[in-house]
Amino acid sequence: MGDITRILLLSTSTLFGGGYLDYAETEVTDFLGNIRRVLFVPFALYDHAAYASRTRERFARLGYDLESLHETRDKEQAVRTAEAIFIGGGNTFRLLKHLYDFELLTAIRARVGNGMPYMGSSAGSNVAGPTIRTTNDMPIVEPPSFDALGLVPFQINPHYLDSNPDSRHMGETREERILQFLEENETPVVGLREGAMVLVENGSCVLKGSAGARIFQRGQDPVELATGSTIAV
Repeated sequence: MGDITRILLLSTSTLFGGGYLDYAETEVTDFLGNIRRVLFVPFALYDHAAYASRTRERFARLGYDLESLHETRDKEQAVRTAEAIFIGGGNTFRLLKHLYDFELLTAIRARVGNGMPYMGSSAGSNVAGPTIRTTNDMPIVEPPSFDALGLVPFQINPHYLDSNPDSRHMGETREERILQFLEENETPVVGLREGAMVLVENGSCVLKGSAGARIFQRGQDPVELATGSTIAV
């Protein structure tokens, strides 16, 4: 992550009781600043037009124009000329397959490396990591690889849920699944609770939002991280 790299990764787009991006409105407008036009990637949901319409209306209320990638003929050129990019949530496998189908991974990496702001939510945050192996989603389609954008050096697990000692559910907890990932992989995992977000700016990586996160590294006990802390993994 270079000093000019700017990334905002949201655990979710909507908190219970609130509207689309309401909880993150201040962080989003601070992050985008004077940028006037955002390129939206709607591929994590099936109905691209409806998703784009909803997101365009929300960004208009924030003061930004929005272009949806599904409406562009030359998608790679749209990425090359974008002021900022926002990849929305939905199914991570479907999203990554579209990024491979349209050959966009290299173009997005290059633009972010050259300073284009990248914002992701849920699935859009998942694909910012090295792979999508810590997504919560079902593999409803099969991308050519699980390798993703690699914009940050750690895996993301959005919507991270803590174990509930009063629950009668006897299936695996989220923590158990992440620890299983680390039995087979070296890459650290950041479990982002609902309302948490990661901000990469000026060469640092900071946990923002309202909920905190849990950091998992191979061979170590999980670590609780409070809002405002630096993520150093």
